[in-house]
Amino acid sequence: MTDVLLAEDDAAIAEPLARALTREGYGCEIVSTGTAAYERALDNRFELLVLDLGLPEMDGLEVCRRVRAVRPGLSVLMLTARTDEVDFVVGLDAGADDYVGKPFRLAELLARVRALLRRRQPTDEVLEADGLSLDPAARRVLVEGSEVTLANREFELLRYLMERPGQVVSREEILTEVWGSADLRSSKTLDMHISWLRRKIGDDQMSTRRRIVTVRGVGFRFDPE
Repeated sequence: MTDVLLAEDDAAIAEPLARALTREGYGCEIVSTGTAAYERALDNRFELLVLDLGLPEMDGLEVCRRVRAVRPGLSVLMLTARTDEVDFVVGLDAGADDYVGKPFRLAELLARVRALLRRRQPTDEVLEADGLSLDPAARRVLVEGSEVTLANREFELLRYLMERPGQVVSREEILTEVWGSADLRSSKTLDMHISWLRRKIGDDQMSTRRRIVTVRGVGFRFDPE
């Protein structure tokens, strides 16, 4: 059984969500403080942390940063009542793999959970193109020889694009293969991850050629030099 740690201090949200996760076949443990979330998240039996941003004692951002330092492979889905795009960006930058704004549709949240828990089999094939080197087995990315830190979802997104050099990949295909659900096509999730991925690999500089190209109305293309 896959175990999920749910860190949420609002019982009206935590209890129904825990029941839904249990119905989906997951084991689920609830904690209600940031301190407890951090301590329990260090247990390797948990494969996913569903983390509320506004926890008492230690906020979700700090929990995420601390957990990431110890368990970089743990999937983190952040819940937030804040709707400002900056808050979402800060959450992703702290190491969250994905976020869901409150109030959320249960079906969408469960789709995000399923997607985060999907794990592709590791491969030893290192992908190299245009100053980028991606090692799936070691989960390392080098840009011009310097290592950069990517969240799990950013890593999978870059790998998916690099595996298809020169090909236009539709938004629906990316969301289905990387997120596990094309139902997210109306959200800003993909655009946010593309934006942060570009920043981390140096594609956000006006003076440089972009490796990840937007094909308007369709999707994205990885253009190696």
